[in-house]
Amino acid sequence: MKKDADNYLANPQVHKDRRLGLGTSAWVQSFECSHLRPLIICRGPIRKEAMDVFDEMGIHHYGILLSEKDSIVYQNALAPELRKLTDPHRVHRVPDYSGADKAEREVRIRQIINIARANNYNAIFTGYGFMAEDENMVKAMEDAGLNFIGPCSRTVHQAGLKDEAKRTALRVGVSVTPGVDNASALTLIKKYPSLSALKNLAAEEKLPVDVEQLAADGLALVDIADAVLAASYAKGIDLYSIAELGETIREQVMAMSREYPSNRIRLKAIGGGGGKGQRILASPDAYQGDLPSRIEQAAAKAPSLVLEILNEVKTTGKGDNKNVLVELNIETTRHQEIQVIGNGDWALAMGGRDCSLQMHEQKLLEVSVITEDLEAALAAAQAAGNEHEAKVLAQDIVTLQKMEEESERFGQAVGLDSVSTFECIVDRDKHFFMEMNTRIQVEHRVTELCYGLRFSNPDNAKDFFQVDSLVEAMVLLAAHGPRLPKPTRQLRSQAAVEARLNATNQALQPHAGGIIEKWSDPVAGEIRDDQGISMHNPDTDVFIKYHLAGAYDSNIALLLTTGAGRADSYQRLAEILRVTELRGKDLATNLEFHYGLVNWFIGNNINARPTTRFIVPYLTAVGLLKQAANNVDLHYAYQSICRQRIKQVASDDASWAQVLERKHLLLARPVEKLLAEPHLLAGWLSLNQKNFDLTNDRVIWRVNPIKVLAETYHYLNMDYCAQKPAANMIWASDDKILQQALNFYQSLENKLGAMAYSELNALLESSAPVQFEPSQWQAIQAAHRGYQAGAELLNLPAFLGQSTGYFNLAVNADLSIHIPESLTEPKLQQAMAKILVPPPAAKSDEILAPTGGMFYAREAPGMEPFVMKGTHFSAGQPLYIVEVMKMFNKVNAPFAGTIDEVLVTDDGAIIKKGQPLFKITPDEIRVEESSADARARLKQGTDAFLATLGGAH
Repeated sequence: MKKDADNYLANPQVHKDRRLGLGTSAWVQSFECSHLRPLIICRGPIRKEAMDVFDEMGIHHYGILLSEKDSIVYQNALAPELRKLTDPHRVHRVPDYSGADKAEREVRIRQIINIARANNYNAIFTGYGFMAEDENMVKAMEDAGLNFIGPCSRTVHQAGLKDEAKRTALRVGVSVTPGVDNASALTLIKKYPSLSALKNLAAEEKLPVDVEQLAADGLALVDIADAVLAASYAKGIDLYSIAELGETIREQVMAMSREYPSNRIRLKAIGGGGGKGQRILASPDAYQGDLPSRIEQAAAKAPSLVLEILNEVKTTGKGDNKNVLVELNIETTRHQEIQVIGNGDWALAMGGRDCSLQMHEQKLLEVSVITEDLEAALAAAQAAGNEHEAKVLAQDIVTLQKMEEESERFGQAVGLDSVSTFECIVDRDKHFFMEMNTRIQVEHRVTELCYGLRFSNPDNAKDFFQVDSLVEAMVLLAAHGPRLPKPTRQLRSQAAVEARLNATNQALQPHAGGIIEKWSDPVAGEIRDDQGISMHNPDTDVFIKYHLAGAYDSNIALLLTTGAGRADSYQRLAEILRVTELRGKDLATNLEFHYGLVNWFIGNNINARPTTRFIVPYLTAVGLLKQAANNVDLHYAYQSICRQRIKQVASDDASWAQVLERKHLLLARPVEKLLAEPHLLAGWLSLNQKNFDLTNDRVIWRVNPIKVLAETYHYLNMDYCAQKPAANMIWASDDKILQQALNFYQSLENKLGAMAYSELNALLESSAPVQFEPSQWQAIQAAHRGYQAGAELLNLPAFLGQSTGYFNLAVNADLSIHIPESLTEPKLQQAMAKILVPPPAAKSDEILAPTGGMFYAREAPGMEPFVMKGTHFSAGQPLYIVEVMKMFNKVNAPFAGTIDEVLVTDDGAIIKKGQPLFKITPDEIRVEESSADARARLKQGTDAFLATLGGAH
């Protein structure tokens, strides 16, 4: 149950922290769990983690459920867990995990029960898949006599369904977001607006609901409607249509917009999660006209979004609970969540996590938020005299403690008997409860790396055991819940952070189909949860290729580390990302994005408080960097710098030309890589902004450019290493020059004493100091000019940052982030996404698939296609839907035109990136840039940079 934390971090291949067996006392031994025989019915990193935990707990009779999609359909896509679990009798196959609709889910539930009974399993572990929060599934497992490792069905009903959770929160005094949680009941009342109408409806449909008794008990009409709806779900019938529900929600959106005309409105399925089943309506301010007209325009999109939501969470079938929540979208929100654990009697909060760094409701970077770290940061801010920062940190401590207290109160109210997550949105000094996820979450390790749980014998405080794994805690609660005393949390690490490594392109759009051919091993301090993808062939010790087929979500792995504080944890994560090498065929991941993002925070302020709206403007700023980089010719710039330098020295042109030629690739190669990889450039600029001043568009270095050059090679993981391929590192001849330069300046500093680079530079332009002979000083001056020759090329990245306004995306004194208004403009955001990931090259008469996935021509089964042969479409009009890694993405036309031929006709067809989908006639013929125009564009952009150097070119 507990290993030494240092050993745990020092051995990244075994990223586990449980001790085999328990202590020797009878009380501790009574919590032994080897009698459990679990069937794991989830996938992803949590499946491999559960296997490891079970093994270490002495639970060896476990099996896994395997979907055809991650077992046999795609070449090289065999579930990597099978590299460890080689016993075929413990591997059980089903078509998929959860089924496409209610009927299929019921079939799958029966299959799972039959598999468990036939193979002597007595427990079920669902991880963080959607089955984990399916009340019907949990209840079926309980009724079948299987021990469900997770919250019970009562808790799932009261807390897992978002409408029920909101009502419970209101009842126990938990702050909630303004909104409507009973749109389905309001829809029913519109059709049956009286008590007698509801009574007649229940009688006609033979629903077991005593409407008169409910009224006598004092229930309001809307609550009685809820009871009637609950009975209809149980019977599997519909009492209203999706269109009727959409109209109710449209009306509710209009009513809320009248009260909050500047806010957007969020629509959310009651059974969604992980970003699925949510859409945000634009605010009325985004439309033209008077306020009533703008409100009507904003609300008009609600019905179609309701249909999208229900399709995405697969609740369009008969008898499905189709309720959709209507909530005020808090625009400046930070997304924070509290890990909470309970046994049905007690509930304990285990600190928080900040999950604000997300896009499309998908979390990207998650960081611990615990009292101990906040208090240390507060003390440091106070000591440094940062009053604004100290005020924010002090408020964060108060907010965290309030959220923890509310999470425990809510957990007890719903009878929480396992591990769950209490999710909140935080707006400055206010917070609102969003939902409780009645399952373990992807980012649970962020919490368990900070806190362990000590369970003490009530009769003997010295008799205890510690649990450092939340999966293990879930097993203990499933096996011995009522007997487990309330634990105390034990600090393990001051801070932890997790980066979700996803199969996405540079613009963070899902990118399915790539094959991982090489992945460097984890390094010291790295905790990598990757399902076993990194496991080598046990016989040959060779990495095994893995196909990211895209049948499920885009997550590849979770990369975690800890630190003595948030800054330390970010520094460690940056180092992990720096040295990670991940290569393959048609492979796109967000590895470079994470490296750039983490370094943005390190370079600006590690305590910055980003909101959930930060990532898209940040990506837009990165896109602007890439656009600017595309408009410069690096080698033309260096040649111009060389000509100017030779002109300045006037004598011995040949020797200077030779020096500059030798240094060409030493200086150009790292800058070329920065310009080619915009996320690397963004991180470099963030780290180096303290190393230069920008005065009248000129770059004045505070740090010796030669040191910056060496650090840049290190930042890019291009340090010299004899075992590395030459293409991936500094060349040996260049490294020799660089080391000579570094040694020269180190020797000079040793003799002159440490001084700022500006002072050293000025001194080297003057006469010899007393400790040097004039001839010796002249040689030193010549060496300095030689080593600095051509280093002006390092000004180029800084120039791009300045010219694009990259540094305007900055942290304010109160830790909020200043986002320039231009970065929030949708048109610019869309344009920069295309700069980061240019669309596939196409003929002027074709529209190509921007990514692989599953093609749908229509909004929902039975509806007309978005476009057909002969349809004239406008720019921005929906053309089709592509499902990529569980997310439904509506693809809009990039320009106006007419459909001449539909090339993909079957809904559910698999399409590939770059595949022609439609033959079209555009309204306007796109003009391709000529090579002459491209050269002129590059020269113009490069000349703008050269002008800042003050020389002719």
